[in-house]
Amino acid sequence: MKVLHLDSNHVILAQKLEQAGFENHFDYTSSKEDIMKVISKYDGMIVRSRFPIDKEFLQAATSLKFIGRVGAGLENIDLDVAQQQGISCYNAPEGNRNAVGEHALAMLLSLFNHLNRADREVRSGLWRREENRGLELDGKTVGLIGYGNMGKAFAKKLSGFDCKVICHDIEEHVGDKNCTQVSLQELQQQADVLSLHTPQTKLTIGMIDKAFIEAFSKPFYLINTARGKSVVTEDLVAALKSMKILGAGLDVLEYEKGSFESLFRNSEIPTAFAALLEMDNVLLSPHVAGWTVESKYQLADVIANKIIKHHQAL
Repeated sequence: MKVLHLDSNHVILAQKLEQAGFENHFDYTSSKEDIMKVISKYDGMIVRSRFPIDKEFLQAATSLKFIGRVGAGLENIDLDVAQQQGISCYNAPEGNRNAVGEHALAMLLSLFNHLNRADREVRSGLWRREENRGLELDGKTVGLIGYGNMGKAFAKKLSGFDCKVICHDIEEHVGDKNCTQVSLQELQQQADVLSLHTPQTKLTIGMIDKAFIEAFSKPFYLINTARGKSVVTEDLVAALKSMKILGAGLDVLEYEKGSFESLFRNSEIPTAFAALLEMDNVLLSPHVAGWTVESKYQLADVIANKIIKHHQAL
């Protein structure tokens, strides 16, 4: 079976596929249009987020049997069309869930202890101790929306702290020893911290808006290591200014391109994002929560194993 790799990944992926009898081909630079001219020759395809795998592309992929996405989400693939054509789609949230859990915890602790601001001040000669007095996670309530691989990984990290962890999920009975499942209303009543662990879907795009934020009973901190389009940035900025949101750790942004490889769709910086850049209680990172040395290997390894297991079962 011929497999076309459209993005670079850890070498273990191609090595494992080759050992299992697959024939690897690589093209990291050709345009989507040029790839469409040859994709019918391939039985499988490995992608990250280089370009959308849409209906037009899939209809050209007449021999395709599987797509492996080396990452957690599948929103850049038209899953309905893939299913119609009998194309199996694999992702690998197991591969970077630990990395995401650690990154979310790092963001939260940094915000609680003003570490980004304090570091900047000390480097500029300021020694402001009272102004940088921190908060402890002990005794706080952390609310998670989404309790799949990423949410569970974060809750496991939080189990080492004396805090309460609750979650809301569209699936029932997903709570475990590390986290109690509650209704959305209960979460909004109790949470001191909100952390997002949801995929990008019609339900989650624009989910964190003015009405959602105002429904919280007390001011809270926001951590988003999931998808940027879940948060309406303009409403987030307003909530930060009013102190309804006390601080935000954002690994993902509403303005990211679909490829996640660059930030803006054009050169103009949105007004709301410009406001975020001026705020001391906002911590930003470039969509790297799941992007560690270890997860690069694990993501590739998980995808390879899933493809090989499926192929052997046929």
